[in-house]
Amino acid sequence: MKENLYIYAVGFLAQALFSARLIVQWIKSEKAGDSLSPAIFWQLSILASWLLFVYGLLRNDFAIIFGQIIAYTIYIRNLQLQNRWKKLPLISRILALGTPIIAIANILLNWELHHTLLFKNKDIPFLLLIWGMAGQITFTFRFVYQWIYSEKKGESCLPLGFWIISIIGSCMILSYAVYRTDPVLFVGQGFGMIVYARNIILIRKKKLTVKTEK
Repeated sequence: MKENLYIYAVGFLAQALFSARLIVQWIKSEKAGDSLSPAIFWQLSILASWLLFVYGLLRNDFAIIFGQIIAYTIYIRNLQLQNRWKKLPLISRILALGTPIIAIANILLNWELHHTLLFKNKDIPFLLLIWGMAGQITFTFRFVYQWIYSEKKGESCLPLGFWIISIIGSCMILSYAVYRTDPVLFVGQGFGMIVYARNIILIRKKKLTVKTEK
C-alpha cells in the first residue's frame, strides 16, 4: 500500500508540473490575446516528462513510457529553437539527455523481465494496452505536428492543430485512465482539456481580429 502511495506521488508530481506549464502558458496567452509558446512551458515539460517516464516504469505501463520517449526530444528541440537550451546549467542538460538513455538501455539489457512486466501485465489486457498506446501516440503526435510547424516557421509555436490534436488524444487517454483506474492520468488530462479548449478560442479570436483589421 505504501509503495503504491509513493508511485502515485511521483505521478501526481509529474502531472502537477504538466499542469503548471499549462497554467503559465495560459496566463501569458491571455495577456497577449494569442496562444504563446514560452520557454518555461518547455522547461517544465522536460522535468514533468522525466517524472512521468519514471512513473510509467514503476507502474509497468508501456503506454505511458512510449508516449514520453517520443515527446521528450521535441521538448528539447523547442528550447533549441528558442535559443534557451544552452542557457540551462550543464548538469541539467546532461541529466535531461542521459536519464532516458540509461532507462531505455536498462530495459533493453533486461528485456525478458521488462517484456513480461510491460507487455504481459495481468492488470492491463492486451487490447487495453493497444488503446492506451494509440492514445499516447495521438497525444504525442501533437508535438510532432508542432515540431514540423515550428521548423517551417523557424520559431517555437503552438498552432491551432496542436490544441485540436491535444483534445482528441486527451479524450482517448481519459478513457484509458478510467479502465486502468489511474487517477494520475485522469486528473492530469481532465485539467488539460480546459486549457486546450481555451487556447483554441484564443487563436480563433486572434484570427477574427486580424481579419477585421484588414
